[in-house]
Amino acid sequence: MSTPPFLKLPVCAGAVRLATAERGSFAAFVGEPAGPVRGTALLVPGFTGSKEDFIALLEPLAERGYRTVAVDQRGQYETGGPADAAAYAIDRLALDLLALATALPTDAPLHLLGHSFGGQVCRQATLAADRAALPWSSLTLLSTGPAAIDPPEAARTGLLVDALAGGLTLEEIWQLMQDMDRDRPAPEPEIGAFLHRRWLANRPEALIAMGGHLISAPDRVAELAALTAAGLPAQVVSGERDYAWPVEEQIAMADRLGVPHTTVPGALHSPNAEQPAATAAVLAGFWDLT
Repeated sequence: MSTPPFLKLPVCAGAVRLATAERGSFAAFVGEPAGPVRGTALLVPGFTGSKEDFIALLEPLAERGYRTVAVDQRGQYETGGPADAAAYAIDRLALDLLALATALPTDAPLHLLGHSFGGQVCRQATLAADRAALPWSSLTLLSTGPAAIDPPEAARTGLLVDALAGGLTLEEIWQLMQDMDRDRPAPEPEIGAFLHRRWLANRPEALIAMGGHLISAPDRVAELAALTAAGLPAQVVSGERDYAWPVEEQIAMADRLGVPHTTVPGALHSPNAEQPAATAAVLAGFWDLT
């Protein structure tokens, strides 16, 4: 999971609920630039993540003229969802993004960004959209890969899915994860309390569905490449190392898509949280040209 570096919203941002016409409402942070709006960025978090994963990007992107809309996906943290795993299938989550796109302001181009599992939801939404009227002007795949996650991480995710399916509670699983990670540096108390609170707020059914997808995700890069070849601006961004998809795999995906790949120095799986200033510069620099 991503660990946000802080939790206090910058003065340019606020917490809202975004209502859609057909897919319900979603918890979100919205950051607004002080001057003219160059574009709007819809930021989609990954597995076990939330809108807070992007909190450190809100201010630097606003300074570059970009409105930011970071959401909790269905089943995550403060958005919630039903006790039905089918509601969190990737095609259903893609419909959520399409509905959110129609609910956002139309005063500037819309840019779609997905982190990790969120990147695969963004890919699904892009493939499901009307090609003649794609709702976003660009696509950024951040620390995501072409298909299933790397085998060691897939094994770890499989244990989580099995534990949930076997009836362990989220609190019981949290304690097991803390035991497994006891040799890692502990976060600041406020951040640690948030991570615990966020974990307990996940819908177990969403974790099962999302984790199952990550373990067996199909490779749909060729389908997306048809859109990038037809003119959809896209980019792949990663850290220097990544436990979920090796960086070499992400670079190869960018090559297959015919789009640029950028490495954020000093970052691992979550450049948005680990190196937010450098990541914001990469994102805004790309959006400025699209």
